[in-house]
Amino acid sequence: MNELIVAVVLLGLVVVTIGAGVRIVPQGQEWVVERLGKYRTTLKPGMNFIIPYVDTVPYKLSTKDMILDIPQQEVITRDNAVIVANAICFAKVTDPTKASYGVENFKLGITSLATTALRSIIGEMDLDDALSSRDQIKARLREAMASSTMDWGISVRSVELQDIQPSESMQVAMEQQAAAERMRKSAVTKAQGEKQALILDAEGRLEAARRDAEAQVALAEASAEAIRKVADALGTDGNAMQYLLGERYIKAMNDLAASTNAKTVVLPADLPQALRGLFKG
Repeated sequence: MNELIVAVVLLGLVVVTIGAGVRIVPQGQEWVVERLGKYRTTLKPGMNFIIPYVDTVPYKLSTKDMILDIPQQEVITRDNAVIVANAICFAKVTDPTKASYGVENFKLGITSLATTALRSIIGEMDLDDALSSRDQIKARLREAMASSTMDWGISVRSVELQDIQPSESMQVAMEQQAAAERMRKSAVTKAQGEKQALILDAEGRLEAARRDAEAQVALAEASAEAIRKVADALGTDGNAMQYLLGERYIKAMNDLAASTNAKTVVLPADLPQALRGLFKG
């Protein structure tokens, strides 16, 4: 009876030992094996064998792409503006040994590195550049992280900025600045319109004065031509000038008499003499 119990115990021990020496690694994972506390090997996906009770598996790492969230944070730009930014990092374990022994917690290390690099990159840029240079920020962020995570056995696939925008206080300030800029442009436009109106008015008055002057010159030339023609018609007779003056005088008297504002018509005392002078000859 005792021998049977011992045999069962030994059989169970053998089964447990064999089971402890067989390791089936799932696809997408790699296991790190230590022997007596020292790195021994890395188990690939599939069935693997280790020495029971001597070899242990302290690290089981996924070789799939990891999606790490970079938490939202406030960053101060070069021109002392505050913006809020967050991102997502896509990374992959390429060397399980370095990922196990190169850093205490590679996920936390990647997140902290991305946070620090993001602050450093945006801190070197002005507000306008930071808001309009997403691709440049992503490229620089990936480059900065790739050189550091290489020693950890991590490959950074890409870093995508989820959101980058001014803080609430900065948004209020930007809205006020935009409103002030719109008012300034409106005032400039109004001033330019008034200036143009004044210029056009002055040009109009100048053109009117020029045309009046030309009309007066033309009228004077016409009068002179009329006098010359009358003089030519009358020959050397001096009555030509008197005739024209009399004609103008009569016309002026008619206009004065026909005016609704005229209350009194003044006639010269020597009107008969004047008429005789006009029609003499």
